[in-house]
Amino acid sequence: MYGKAVAPEYQGALTTLSVNSSLVDVLAAGNQRLRAAERAGERAEAARSGLAVAEAHRRLGQVREADRAWKASYRAARDAGDIAAMAWALWSGGTLARQRGAFPLARRLLGLAAELGEHGGDVVVRGYSLAGLAETGRIQGDYKAVGLLHEQLLAEARRRGEARHTVWALEGIAQMHRNSGAYDSAYALFEEAAEIAGRAEDRRGHAWALRGLADIVSVRDGDTERALALLSEAETTCRAMSLSSALAYNHKMRGNVLYRAGRHAEARDLYEQALAEFRAMNEPRGEALSRLGLAKSLARLGRDRAQTAAELAELARQLERIGLRHACEMVARAQEELGLDAGAPDGAAAEAVR
Repeated sequence: MYGKAVAPEYQGALTTLSVNSSLVDVLAAGNQRLRAAERAGERAEAARSGLAVAEAHRRLGQVREADRAWKASYRAARDAGDIAAMAWALWSGGTLARQRGAFPLARRLLGLAAELGEHGGDVVVRGYSLAGLAETGRIQGDYKAVGLLHEQLLAEARRRGEARHTVWALEGIAQMHRNSGAYDSAYALFEEAAEIAGRAEDRRGHAWALRGLADIVSVRDGDTERALALLSEAETTCRAMSLSSALAYNHKMRGNVLYRAGRHAEARDLYEQALAEFRAMNEPRGEALSRLGLAKSLARLGRDRAQTAAELAELARQLERIGLRHACEMVARAQEELGLDAGAPDGAAAEAVR
């Protein structure tokens, strides 16, 4: 049903790049082709190769470089009159904005990308942009608003046999199930995503699916060692492909697993590592979630209660400003768990740090 996974963001002369190409290699090839296209005055090709450069920088956590690259790609596409390439550049910019925690900007850019994709006749960028909008809402915890869109995009991806997009949709739906406490259905969805990604040779999607499975195995089954083994397998892929953001989230999840197992000193060390990684790439969501896990670990290790209470209160304010409602609920549950806020509101979702 599904063919080998492809990377539609690698375009023009870069279509030979694999979905599993190291991001360092993608960046080198993209820059080389971009310079050649600029010298030759090939604006459309510059836009296409510039997209790969922007995506490589983004996934490597190089935010400033990614921001410059997607904007340059958009300008080149506009000069060339290439509407579809303009849409892809906006998709890259919107994805970067979400990664940086700028959710209103992300929605605006991704919405424009979807419109241009439809206008330019590129069904793939339209689908990727709608997926980006769905993921933005999911990350913010607005499951009712985007749950149906996730299901619609999954159906479209299945119908076209697009393995990579199917895996993305399955993982997004699985995460919503997991955060709503439906662990069995979440596990089944992550398991299907891992199977499809494995057959399609989508190593990035497979690594994210393994992370999801590890989370469920830990929180539902209490099987710490199996969860850590799954995360180690995923980490090997993250390192091989230079997936900086995915690696940081892997380390944060390892902290979650260790915290649940009562191994608080080890969890503290992993949260500190993840926190440094997220700060290096200017990813506020990952930074905030790592801070939450670290605060809980330090509290369990005897940190002064007043310090813990102050940090959690400040973190809640920060998350409210960013617009991460689900994460705000997680802070409230942490306050309740640690006996710092008896009036914390109830919320659907996981018992521990996502």
